[in-house]
Amino acid sequence: MTAVKQTDLGKVPEVTLIFWIIKIAATTLGETAGDAVTMSMNLGYLVGTAIFAAIFVVAVGAQIRARRFHPYLFWAVIVATTTAGTTLADFFDRSLGIGYLGGSSILFALLIGTLAAWYRSLGSVSIHTLTSRRAEIYYWATIMFSQTLGTALGDWVADPATGLGLGYEGGAIIFAIGLAAVAAAYFWTRLSHTMLFWSAFILSRPLGATVGDLLDKPLANGGLALSRYSASAALALFMLGCILFLPQRAEQIRGK
Repeated sequence: MTAVKQTDLGKVPEVTLIFWIIKIAATTLGETAGDAVTMSMNLGYLVGTAIFAAIFVVAVGAQIRARRFHPYLFWAVIVATTTAGTTLADFFDRSLGIGYLGGSSILFALLIGTLAAWYRSLGSVSIHTLTSRRAEIYYWATIMFSQTLGTALGDWVADPATGLGLGYEGGAIIFAIGLAAVAAAYFWTRLSHTMLFWSAFILSRPLGATVGDLLDKPLANGGLALSRYSASAALALFMLGCILFLPQRAEQIRGK
């Protein structure tokens, strides 16, 4: 078998079971860490968004400048998108009064618009074709919108007052079933793997958001009332352990 050259490898991890485990942990961490800054520290959604947006800009700039896959850097950017997505969605939905359904609708439109612009500009939205800076910018913009959408969508499904009222456990079950359906479609249908990847990527965010809320929201609101700081620390350590002990390979570039 011919060895894969370094130049044939991308800057994002190969999509395996380990990828999805770390991704869900990162989305859950984004919820607990975002709430820790905005609620536990009482900094508010706008200040929290400014903090995490600044972290995201620095991290994604380093990721785009990198010449190869660095797992710690990649997942740092993902965590930055989940925390910024959490605070930004909460700012839109609560501070601006748009509401969960309104916020979800706007963010869904922005997400689809970004994917459409990406496809129209470069002819593909596959992670196997991230061979230019423009493609990477579209990739990270898509991720940022999907993470923000996931927060609003998770809150809309779970919230008993202004949403569907399924609760955090019910919301987590719904999104877990959605992910299982996407996985089944991947293995047993001929649906586009690129479409299924982005579907799973989007669904994994509200799953993490509802699990994160389940961990740290008050008992009266249906949560377990765990410390946001300790939950965030535990999730961060879990992610670090996965990255350290379960090495990931870079995704191979195709169709060059």
